[in-house]
Amino acid sequence: MYGSRARALLRGWGGVAAMAVLCVLALAFALLLPCTQAPQPGRAGQRAAAGSQAAGDGCRDADAHRRTLAPSGADGPAIEAIKARTGAKRKLVVGVDQNSYRWGYRNPNTKGAELEGFDIDLVHRIAQDILGDPDAVQFKAIPTSRRIPAIEDGRVDMVVRTMTITCDRLRHVAFSAPYFRTGQQVLAPKSSPVTGYDGSLAGKRVCTAAGSTAYAKLAADRKAGRLPASTDLSTTVPNQLDCLVRLQLGEVDAVVTDGALAASQAAQDPAVELKGEAFTTEYYGVAMKKGATDLVRRVNRVLVDYRANGWQESYDTWLSATLGKDPAASKPAAPQYLHAS
Repeated sequence: MYGSRARALLRGWGGVAAMAVLCVLALAFALLLPCTQAPQPGRAGQRAAAGSQAAGDGCRDADAHRRTLAPSGADGPAIEAIKARTGAKRKLVVGVDQNSYRWGYRNPNTKGAELEGFDIDLVHRIAQDILGDPDAVQFKAIPTSRRIPAIEDGRVDMVVRTMTITCDRLRHVAFSAPYFRTGQQVLAPKSSPVTGYDGSLAGKRVCTAAGSTAYAKLAADRKAGRLPASTDLSTTVPNQLDCLVRLQLGEVDAVVTDGALAASQAAQDPAVELKGEAFTTEYYGVAMKKGATDLVRRVNRVLVDYRANGWQESYDTWLSATLGKDPAASKPAAPQYLHAS
């Protein structure tokens, strides 16, 4: 079902009017978790925003995506608990986005405004492997800042939501091997004097998602003098789509987010565009609870198969229109499994 989405439904769906429809649908279909403006004080979602280039345990963000477990198909306590659910509750509970166009979003052209996108395809593939049914999924919409708390509190089995693997986040959750490569980029109106991640951001109001690696990077660079001190980073929002709305309303001058997400936002509004090149390299992974080693290994096994059969099809369906037909820049290299246990 999920592998045969009609691209024709997607074409012509971009633009401000459709985005407004999506926002209304997102409210109407809000899935069980609150969308707070910022994480609660002291929660891991807030700590994760701090980021780190080199952690005390020797972890470096550039290598964080290699700190995962070798693939295995064996069941363990985490998977057995999922399989033990009965009736309507026998589902994989997954935290996702429902507002990121082409990644995880509600398509108003489908019956019931079905959740679709690149991340959603991967969720279905994991559910198929663990429970034998690609649709045995309970989706929960989670703001960027609440991804880690949702895992730590046991409200979800995993999060598949364009989540970058970092050393700081590895202190709180476990990650799969990477399934996508991207980098931070600047999004601004085509008429804007902003040229990229450079001095043109001086005096400009920049929007980021709370708890995101974008905010962590900007805050660190401004403190270190690599970003103009006058750059205003005070606007943070629960979800990336909110940044696009702020930009359209003229409340901010630019948005900084993953280039993969920024490209999808640009597809929604022809008045904005990516400015400059990506200035970081980041990898998305599936986040799970620390200690759920059997689940991490199982997801990594799924990813081995998915990269060979499924990843390209999903990329062609959802992302080729915004990121280009050649996926070479987005597909991670062969994974390394450097976490021993």
